[in-house]
Amino acid sequence: MAEFTVNPARFDPYKGTNFQVFFGAATAPVPGICHVSGLIWNTQVISYREGGFANQFVLGPGLTAFEPVVLSRGRTHDTAFEDWAALVWNMQAGTVTPMGLNEMRKDVRIALLNEAHQKVMQFILHRCWPSRYQPLGYLDAKDTGVVVESLTLQYEGFERDPSITEPKQP
Repeated sequence: MAEFTVNPARFDPYKGTNFQVFFGAATAPVPGICHVSGLIWNTQVISYREGGFANQFVLGPGLTAFEPVVLSRGRTHDTAFEDWAALVWNMQAGTVTPMGLNEMRKDVRIALLNEAHQKVMQFILHRCWPSRYQPLGYLDAKDTGVVVESLTLQYEGFERDPSITEPKQP
């Protein structure tokens, strides 16, 4: 079977430099995100012994956990990270806020793009909420890099979006 069903002549896999991130139902991507830590799930291994096999263990799956995703971008005046993180802070600090728990949790979509900037696949992270916000990264007067802000998201699972299929490349 060909690795690319619509474009069988394609040899190279997709590059990790073309992607977009969307918060909630937004149709425009969050601007400036330059790093996504990756999607990882781990399932615990449970070992147990069956009655007739005193010296042998059977392995089975246990609970599945999803590792947090860290989004990073150069610091700008866009407040998407800051606004979402403030929903969690305001609730924990006991501040009265018009936002409810449903606004704190959002689905996040991570779209992978090909070289023609066509969406080739998308993953949906369910019920995300920010557990860590870093408004300023490391500052160093001798460094020539940009100031980076980051947002760490906890989530309850992810899936590949079946509505996004391989496009015909131009």
